[in-house]
Amino acid sequence: MSMGEGRPLRADAQRNRAKILEAAEVVFSAQGLSASTEDVAKEAGVGIGTVFRHFPAKESLIEAVFLARVRRLADKAAALSQAQAGPAFFGFFTYAVEQAATQSAYADVLSEAAAAGNGEEASVVGAELAATVETLLTRAQQAGAVRADIGPAELIALLIGASRAAERVGADVRLKALDIVFDGLRPVQ
Repeated sequence: MSMGEGRPLRADAQRNRAKILEAAEVVFSAQGLSASTEDVAKEAGVGIGTVFRHFPAKESLIEAVFLARVRRLADKAAALSQAQAGPAFFGFFTYAVEQAATQSAYADVLSEAAAAGNGEEASVVGAELAATVETLLTRAQQAGAVRADIGPAELIALLIGASRAAERVGADVRLKALDIVFDGLRPVQ
């Protein structure tokens, strides 16, 4: 809630905030973080004043987009944790890397989540993502789908590396690279 300390937003203000965040995701993904707030306002179909009422500085808008990305990643990991352990683990890893391939700077989201983000809210979301990833890893290890000598820190490092690579290579190379990483994660037979 960026307006009125603790006061809930009106329905129209909530809709505008959601439109702004969605537009910012599109604009920042296409143009990078140097894109203007005017471009975000235009994409959202609102005036620049509306953007600044919700996000007084561009940095607060970028942070909100970042937090939304981390929450989506955490939600995906949590949903997959209910599935079979091995397929859930590898499905999440693939999902995270594919997101990096389609959304610029997505590896930064993983990096920030691993570091528990910046600020109180980011720390909570980062901690949530880290805990969910650890649960996926532990379940996959208990099911014998992932080597026992891999910890959450190594897993996050692999996710960051694979995500950074995914930003720069085509789908064929990305899929081949994931196969190689997955072979390294599986227990030696």
